[in-house]
Amino acid sequence: MPRKVVRIALLGAESTGKTTLATALVQALESTLSKQGMRAVAVPEVLREWCDQQGRTPAVHEQVQIAAAQAERIFSIEDAWVIADTTPLMTAVYSDHLFQDPSIYPYALDQQARFDVNLVLGLDVAWTADGIQRDGAHVREPVDNLIRKALTEANLAYKVIYGQGDARLNNALVALREALSERLTAELANAIFESSEQQRQDRQYGLNKGTMAWRCDLCSDAECEHKLFSDLLKAEGSVN
Repeated sequence: MPRKVVRIALLGAESTGKTTLATALVQALESTLSKQGMRAVAVPEVLREWCDQQGRTPAVHEQVQIAAAQAERIFSIEDAWVIADTTPLMTAVYSDHLFQDPSIYPYALDQQARFDVNLVLGLDVAWTADGIQRDGAHVREPVDNLIRKALTEANLAYKVIYGQGDARLNNALVALREALSERLTAELANAIFESSEQQRQDRQYGLNKGTMAWRCDLCSDAECEHKLFSDLLKAEGSVN
């Protein structure tokens, strides 16, 4: 039997498209899931609503309540594919980055371990302003580093999602298929992701007629990305 609940975390620095991807994933999944008596739900960000209501960003002592409210919003749903626009880990990361307060990490990582899939959104989309919530493009790289560091040190697997528009959605769907392959029935996995996989194969062939390696900027493999950047750093060191 298909699982009643599948929890998918979208993580990423500001302006990396978490909300856009959450909405797109629900739209891509809901038709097939509904035929199986299931549904897909996007869980919005508590922080965004809090800032809109209060007209300011939260102080350091208010961060833990926001993290707890985000967890309650996510884990109170037990009968759907839950696409979390953000998670308590993002609150912990920003508390660490902005206030040098790492105290929320233990709680946040306990909650993060309850997710079935962790998707980290790459920095390949342009930063855009969004009211008082966003601090600027300069914070994205350090925040991205903190997210990956926290997941890695907690031994929580993740995939990095790149691409523009539909390519970002498609790469996310491919990553979900890989991550969930052992947890879903083959019939359900194929029904949900068949069109996504076909699009991926068609796009690969269209780019290079099948004669070249898959483009790294469209890869969603965190380990592959890590190797790529490690090799680049080694090469830079040898030049210097």
